Amino acid sequence: MGNQELLAQLEAKNRRALEGGGPERVRKQHEGGKLTARERLDVLLDAGTFQEVDRFKTHRCADFGMEENKIAGDGVVTGWGAINGRQVFVFAQDFTAFGGSLSLAHAEKICKVMRMAAKVGAPIIGLCDSGGARIQEGVNSLAGYGDIFLLNVMASGVVPQITAIMGPSAGGAVYSPALTDWIFMVEKTSHMFITGPEVIKAVTREVVNKEDLGGAMAHNAKSGVAHFSAPDDRTCLQMIRQLVDFLPANNMEDPPRAACADSPDRRDESLREVVPADPNKPYDMRRIIQSNLDDQAFFEVHQHWARNIVVGFGRLDGMPVGVIANQPAVMAGSLDIDASIKGARFVRFCDAFNIPLIIYEDVPGFLPGTHQEYGGIIKHGAKLIYAFCEATVPRITLITRKAYGGAYIVMSSKHIRGDINLAYPTAQIAVMGAEGAVNIISREQIQAAKDPQAERARLIGEYQEKFSNPYRAAEMGYIDDVIDPADTRPRLIQALRMLRSKRDTNPPKKHGNIPL
Repeated sequence: MGNQELLAQLEAKNRRALEGGGPERVRKQHEGGKLTARERLDVLLDAGTFQEVDRFKTHRCADFGMEENKIAGDGVVTGWGAINGRQVFVFAQDFTAFGGSLSLAHAEKICKVMRMAAKVGAPIIGLCDSGGARIQEGVNSLAGYGDIFLLNVMASGVVPQITAIMGPSAGGAVYSPALTDWIFMVEKTSHMFITGPEVIKAVTREVVNKEDLGGAMAHNAKSGVAHFSAPDDRTCLQMIRQLVDFLPANNMEDPPRAACADSPDRRDESLREVVPADPNKPYDMRRIIQSNLDDQAFFEVHQHWARNIVVGFGRLDGMPVGVIANQPAVMAGSLDIDASIKGARFVRFCDAFNIPLIIYEDVPGFLPGTHQEYGGIIKHGAKLIYAFCEATVPRITLITRKAYGGAYIVMSSKHIRGDINLAYPTAQIAVMGAEGAVNIISREQIQAAKDPQAERARLIGEYQEKFSNPYRAAEMGYIDDVIDPADTRPRLIQALRMLRSKRDTNPPKKHGNIPL
């Protein structure tokens, strides 16, 4: 066969590989509001950077008529490319080919790019759109999932792992996304669940539809499984690009610094009025967070779940930072089970990938109640303590108002290796609020007084004078400085610059035993 014939053969094979499951199935994909696997990669990656591997790979199943039913690529597109000039590895399941179902060959393709990503130290991004395990392959398809799970765990904390659920993901297929760092979902078209509505109805007699069971908002607002929700494929892929900009390529690199036109000395005098004088009045902590970040840009994570704590990414003087903050506008900012889990996971990700942490604290304590106690708030709250204690990245804590009880300790206090701890003049650092404290420690004195109400008010005033300010803690060295709220941005940046060369270590060990 001559060179021209060989080139013609290559061109024909390339054309068939690019067609996926064929024009009819591509049309159905579009009618369902979804892009194809290759179209998704075109949006996700910088133009002209995608380099495909295993384009011609096919399954090796000879049962159930599969010997004659082969599609180049076997339902997944794999390779590498760039996002804003930085290398990433990708796989995109192709629902037009075998419903994106996972065969052993399909899994081998995914595993190849995962190993390459870990070897060269670059993020791995998976775009999932699959009907699950390919039934015709039996145990081989299950073996493929197991191989992927193992690599997910081995890559954890080594390179960032990002998953976008862009169609169905059911049964064992959901555990690979769950093992990755970040999960994106697309509203109306993506669904995740262990068992579908039909199985649930048969076993438990519950009636539920796909959207309520495993849709984007079900997992963004109720279960907390997913971290981001997008209205369509294109928006989802653009959000992934935005997230990647904050992350280092691997755990041995610093996060990518960006040019910053926002002055590091910028003050905001309006911050003096954000925290209300009334300690029981709510306010939105995002107002303070956004004011301090470069260009007031905050990329929030887990926006719809455990809203009493806020986490996300931003930049200070061009340096990516992770933000974790109590939210007084929701449940008074108290810590509960979900908030503890959300905060702990975010802290551990940032620590694994060398991203400094900025902590904003206004917390009255852990949420009381039998639901919390029976649900294991002791165990789950300990996760947040563990995450902060273990973290070696730079940590700067700012107390804006309440810092009560054990919650004060938990939110990266000096006692658990917080590096710089600042406070507004409105900060209150105590075991509990004045009214509750006086009711406990002075009950008999109040009851014996001629005017119990007046005596109670007097004792509350004394307690507030002693503890409803940051100066007692500052005298002890637990607070490094009390600052003017207008100076928050420059003070945070100065502290971050000082901590840039920080070195901290943990004792040698195989791994700790976080209270799971």
